Amino acid sequence: MITVEQAEKLIKLQLRNFGTEYIAFELALGRVLAEDIIADRDLPPFNRVTMDGIAVSYSALEKGIRSFKIKATQAAGDQPIDIDNPDECIEIMTGAALPGSVDTIIRYEDIDINDSVAILLISGINKGQNLHLKGADKHKGEVMAMKAQLITPAIISLAASVGKAELLVKKLPRVVIISSGDELVDVDQEPSPTQIRKSNSHTIKAVLSQYKLKADLLHIPDDPIITKQKISDCIKNYDVILMTGGISMGKFDYIPKALEETGVKAIFHKVSQRPGKPFWFGKHENEALVFAFPGNPVATFMCLHRYFLPWLNATQGFRQKPSVYAVLEQDFIFKPDLQYFLQIKLSFSEQGQILANPIEGNGSGDFANLADTDAFIELPMQREEFKKGEVFRIWPFKQFMI
Repeated sequence: MITVEQAEKLIKLQLRNFGTEYIAFELALGRVLAEDIIADRDLPPFNRVTMDGIAVSYSALEKGIRSFKIKATQAAGDQPIDIDNPDECIEIMTGAALPGSVDTIIRYEDIDINDSVAILLISGINKGQNLHLKGADKHKGEVMAMKAQLITPAIISLAASVGKAELLVKKLPRVVIISSGDELVDVDQEPSPTQIRKSNSHTIKAVLSQYKLKADLLHIPDDPIITKQKISDCIKNYDVILMTGGISMGKFDYIPKALEETGVKAIFHKVSQRPGKPFWFGKHENEALVFAFPGNPVATFMCLHRYFLPWLNATQGFRQKPSVYAVLEQDFIFKPDLQYFLQIKLSFSEQGQILANPIEGNGSGDFANLADTDAFIELPMQREEFKKGEVFRIWPFKQFMI
């Protein structure tokens, strides 16, 4: 049996580059950018007016001119209109391109307009005020967004502003989620007193959808021949197989033997952790990876967040966020010599600390607690007592929390 740290390192040794693909920019939210976004022209592309008002030449103010004849009105998108004399101005709107003959914008709030004449109501006008100058944000050819980052609404905005109708993104692996066992029935079926509805596979699929990964679902009955055939087919057609259940030593756990017979070699089996001790990880010679999680819902959920998602992010070349830590809010005792992933509720102190409030459930099968908790806190091995005020790493699974 290996440690959590050893399991993490062995999984990270199995990184693959799944290539890139172009997709429509409006569909790229949540994917990983595989190219730099470059400014195709100066931004802003012209001296842009930032306030509604009048445009004047500052030299006129220096000469003591306080009233200006309005020559014309210019809206955003109009061709610039120049003045001919120092005592003229252009009534101009936010977003308009600044005419070359003027250099200062005075707000409507600071003038009085009568009979097409604008009279200043204040002093202290600054040259060049209320302008967003050409190239102030980026010059043509400069990088606006670097690759290897998550595409956010802000990145979508940048892509649109430079005319990138398609974005190059990292390809996601082809993933299938396999559940097994005759005790499982479909969600819309009525289970017998000894059966339960399938939930783990749907949970995994829902989590992966948050990462824009659309996984397929497959259920295998307790039949050794069908088990071997289905696993063999999946190895040929998917990059990653995520399994939930069927990897223990029970009489009807046919999956370990099927994996061996189809050429999947175990890299490790069993990790010194709770929940998720029976976690199995292996690789086929064609590079397909198998993450076989224990069937207990909390164990599956924890292993997915602790091992698979970090692997997925690493394959995407995604610049990782720093690890997140929290302060334990109360004493906690855990005696088995295992790394313990305790469910917690998160809150924040007035000093900005993340606080972890332990919520101890009824074991790996107590999935109801997951709806009321926010993260797992990772408590190290070789200790039994964990004191209030100590700091430990956390693995949030509610994305809005951190």
